[in-house]
Amino acid sequence: MKVGIAQINGVIGDFPGNAKRLLQAYRECLEQGADLVITPELSLAGYPPRDLVFKSQFVPKCLQALDYLAGEIKEVPLLVGYVDHHERERPGKPFRNAAAFLHHGSIVAKVWKTLLPTYDVFDERRYFEPGESCEPILWNGLRLGVTICEDIWPEEYLQRPLYDRDPVQELCAQGIDVLLNLSASPFHLGKPETRREMMAGIAKEAGVPLVYANAVGGQDQLVFDGHSLVASPDGRIAVQMAGFAEGCLTVDLDALPPGEAPLPQPVAAGQLHDALVLGLRDYVRKCGFRSVCLGLSGGIDSALTAVLAAEALGAENVHGLTMPSPFSSGGSVDDSVALAKNLGIRCDTVPIAGTFASVKTAMSPLFAGTREDVTEENMQARIRGLYLMALSNKFGQLLLTTGNKSELAVGYCTIYGDMCGGLAVISDLPKMRVYELSRWINRDREIIPWNTIDKPPSAELRPDQKDQDTLPAYEILDAILELYVEQHLSAEEIVAQGHEEHLVRWIQRRVDLNEWKRQQAAPGLRVTSKAFGVGRRMPIVQGFAG
Repeated sequence: MKVGIAQINGVIGDFPGNAKRLLQAYRECLEQGADLVITPELSLAGYPPRDLVFKSQFVPKCLQALDYLAGEIKEVPLLVGYVDHHERERPGKPFRNAAAFLHHGSIVAKVWKTLLPTYDVFDERRYFEPGESCEPILWNGLRLGVTICEDIWPEEYLQRPLYDRDPVQELCAQGIDVLLNLSASPFHLGKPETRREMMAGIAKEAGVPLVYANAVGGQDQLVFDGHSLVASPDGRIAVQMAGFAEGCLTVDLDALPPGEAPLPQPVAAGQLHDALVLGLRDYVRKCGFRSVCLGLSGGIDSALTAVLAAEALGAENVHGLTMPSPFSSGGSVDDSVALAKNLGIRCDTVPIAGTFASVKTAMSPLFAGTREDVTEENMQARIRGLYLMALSNKFGQLLLTTGNKSELAVGYCTIYGDMCGGLAVISDLPKMRVYELSRWINRDREIIPWNTIDKPPSAELRPDQKDQDTLPAYEILDAILELYVEQHLSAEEIVAQGHEEHLVRWIQRRVDLNEWKRQQAAPGLRVTSKAFGVGRRMPIVQGFAG
């Protein structure tokens, strides 16, 4: 049997557009000789639809699109993900995460997702009712074991038992010839490698080929990386599709290639680059924007953001603005101009010194008798935010914020200042990852000026300011943040690993106190296992210290 994998990039709720993509991919697989075509989870509706499913016409329009799609599927079957109603007369949630087996112009069979995740970025029990049984689909003398995403994940990869059922075992107990999985598994660093290991083990234990079709594309804060694959019954990854790009591939399960398929783009920095470029491109274009603007400070964060934007959208669609203050060094402006020249993007200069002086003068009667402090520093950041938002409004450009995860974690950023914007591109990259990715970008030639990478980071909001005047060394800060934010360790447990207690307590307090800032921040692209935003739900008002 030859199975076609349609690794497509859909748009949530765009049923006509998604149906068109599915048909194009289906026909491409037909040209490749496919006997059956499989698509990702909820490929007709887009994933995750979240509360859109509660809109009165969302599911009816999805089912209307499914009927249209079924009428177009004449030659070979298509497995497509969609949202279905749950029977009203039965108790439970109102909808199903479903897959339909389309053939001969009609819906031949339906499969319900059995295991509904409610951890990390997932909240499927809010919407869906699980399937009550797992039964193979009988087709052309074969028994097809159809599963949807979580249904296939073994307990050992979920860190603890979460379910009392195992759909793969249930299907294997009934006898299947192939295991098919429709998936929408979002990316984070290390996830493609984890999936490879997991899928190889599942195929070997089941003793049948496993075909895994994963979604690709950016959706809000999530990035889906594709990397669809076929695992052989002997536990090899026989075929793997490229990541971070749409594509169609037909694989003959009766003649799988020998050896192990290499993992595309095995370098961590390369994966981060591809994920951020895809997430940025899709966020901008799916939201209806054509171009972006951003502030260029001469620092590494804004430089990296500009590089990613130029790669994602084309240099002609990126507008940089450098806004020197009385404390900006000449080198910062020079570095911004050099970066813009290397990238071919537009860069304009609008000084803020005059506006800063005017604001200080206007506030001087109220501030009489006080010394300048962080208030005046934040004024400068907010003036820059004003200028950038004006640029965004005037030309319809999406404003990108440029802060990194380390800064966002401890609140080293100015609300309504440098946090202004519609997308926080690198907000899930710790500072040391920013350096790593920037050096990777310069691996063949200088794109980001080396002076930008090598100089001590500074906000340049007061004379001779350096980040390390306020923050610990980024190597130490990132290590402690990893333990506290991503691994959820207590301060005592972190100290026990050799970190200074006063530093751990300071970082812990800063993280906890700045939740209010992060909940007002622009959405950021998730590339680590625990990003601020969709997968981390902390109260702003709380009294726990641990």
